[in-house]
Amino acid sequence: MQAKLFTNVVANIVIAVLVVSLAAVASVGATVGVFNRADNNPVYKGNRTDAVSLMVNVYWGTEYIDGFLEIFDKYDVKTTFFVGGCWAAKNPDVLAKIVGHGHEIGNHGYFHKQQSGLTVEQNVTEISSCGKVVSQLVGVNMDLFAPPGGDFGKNTLNAAEKCGYRTIMWSRDTIDWRDKDSAVVYERATKNTSGGELILIHPTQHTLQALEKIVQYYQNTGLKIVTVGQMLADA
Repeated sequence: MQAKLFTNVVANIVIAVLVVSLAAVASVGATVGVFNRADNNPVYKGNRTDAVSLMVNVYWGTEYIDGFLEIFDKYDVKTTFFVGGCWAAKNPDVLAKIVGHGHEIGNHGYFHKQQSGLTVEQNVTEISSCGKVVSQLVGVNMDLFAPPGGDFGKNTLNAAEKCGYRTIMWSRDTIDWRDKDSAVVYERATKNTSGGELILIHPTQHTLQALEKIVQYYQNTGLKIVTVGQMLADA
């Protein structure tokens, strides 16, 4: 028990030091946005009629990630994992495994804050800090940002653009973090699905139980499963 407590204390100290250092870097200045878009409005759906994207938002736990990766490998599927910076700092080996399986990584903020209530500078710190830790851990430079809880304001959008990110929302939410029923998750992920959809899921037990059937449904109806980046390549 004492050893576990000591480990947790050390981990929290390391994370705190990392956040302070990353915030200092973020305050120096962020990368200017590089997307050829007329505005910085969030994206809710792609233009492709032949494909859908699964958005796996990750901020807690690791116990179901392996199951997700096994199913994606089985059906030769690549998806986008939007990871929280705090989660990534605590689970670098799991993050590396996701990258090693060929999946796209997106930014989900650092501390899963309600970013609509933050200033531009505070939003920049949240986004840039996550970007820095992921880059340092696995060498991935992300350009897609999914606001925690889907919560954003004008300051969030301006900060994301300033940091070089496109803000991503979703067209379909399985609400699997709340409703712990695999049949409900399956129905929400598949009912009347059309091309271009961005479908939000989380690595939960009941989502894992439904995941193989969800993937099979898309493929059996002629819909490819692509990363969010691939979905928006021409957007």
